[in-house]
Amino acid sequence: MIELRHLKTLAALRDTGSLVEAAERVFLTQSALSHQIKDLEERLGCSLFIRKTKPICFTSAGQRLLLLADDILPMMRNAERDIARLAGGETGRLNMAIECHSCFQWLMPTIDSFRENWPEVEMDLASGFSFSPLPALARGELDLVITSDPQEINGITYEPLFAYEVQLAISKKHPLARKSHIEPQDLISETLICYPVDRNRLDVFTRFLDPVDVEPNEIRTAELTVMMLQLVASGRGVSALPNWALTEYVERDYVAVRPLSAKGVWSTLHAAIREDQKNAEFMRDFLTTARETSFKNLAGIRTSVKSL
Repeated sequence: MIELRHLKTLAALRDTGSLVEAAERVFLTQSALSHQIKDLEERLGCSLFIRKTKPICFTSAGQRLLLLADDILPMMRNAERDIARLAGGETGRLNMAIECHSCFQWLMPTIDSFRENWPEVEMDLASGFSFSPLPALARGELDLVITSDPQEINGITYEPLFAYEVQLAISKKHPLARKSHIEPQDLISETLICYPVDRNRLDVFTRFLDPVDVEPNEIRTAELTVMMLQLVASGRGVSALPNWALTEYVERDYVAVRPLSAKGVWSTLHAAIREDQKNAEFMRDFLTTARETSFKNLAGIRTSVKSL
């Protein structure tokens, strides 16, 4: 009566708090997901969650099925992983580079989990700021690159990990804190604090300022997110960062954040891999682990930009 797909759907509903996002997570349309839940409720003779609540509120029956999902789904993942090893897919190399300073919040737990499950896979991690990692990936020097700036390179494919909103961090006393959102012209007189990378790799320029030919008064760089936000909190500039990287600072009431434009600026983080490795069992499992870890640990991310 209760099928594995039902458990996956309910877990996705709990994790996303949204029918739209849950449908994307399990690769269904919203209509198909709603029909699946209704069919299960009719089979069981009870409701699984309370309609029109936000976030979604599960009934006692729904909570019991979520407990079952938390037991069964990890067991299924482990069994699939073990079978992949038995089939000869346990060895390989995974040398990766990252093109975002703030990736470590989700990447390190991903790597820890992956190492535990795939001990025979050789792993190495390099920063993507001192060289061009995507050409190195194409040459075979790397096996995976985390990037939000896909480039069309022969033999390279891109797997979306999650979508995030770029938000502006400002001092709580800054005049811009009185605004509901930020327009490009608001930054003309501001010092914009960025990571030390080319501006054509920063969404605040490519998708917010450059299209309307606006330039901030000054650009200042800092290596670490915490350093950037210390400067912001002290009123020495503003900084555009991923929403999930700002969560803990907002919760501590350290800085204020505002969306870039009324619609917001969203971007997608990708894993770039070579075509010849995209079906390797350990690579598929790393990508699955990365997505699961991200949605578990990060606030404010989405499955894709298309759903916005």
